[in-house]
Amino acid sequence: MDEETKKTMVQTAYVSSLGFAMVIASVGGFLVGAYLDRKLGTGYKLALLFFLIGTIAGFRNVYVAIKKHFKDEIPIVKRLKYEPHRKRPAPEKT
Repeated sequence: MDEETKKTMVQTAYVSSLGFAMVIASVGGFLVGAYLDRKLGTGYKLALLFFLIGTIAGFRNVYVAIKKHFKDEIPIVKRLKYEPHRKRPAPEKT
């Protein structure tokens, strides 16, 4: 297996694991909130609050992980700009 294929497979596995991390943070927050609701008798207020906190934490974790893991990648627009077959013709004079 060449190096580029290996790198692509590792990145694909990493990105797919981020979805699980997002779900675990949201569901974990909900379960903690539901437990506290049962103990304190507050209905579903804490479950909703902790679910929202877990979801926000999950999005933050995904964002930080993507920024950390893919920091060496060149943005696609910049990459396309410098490809030789993508050069624009000179503008026509009017």
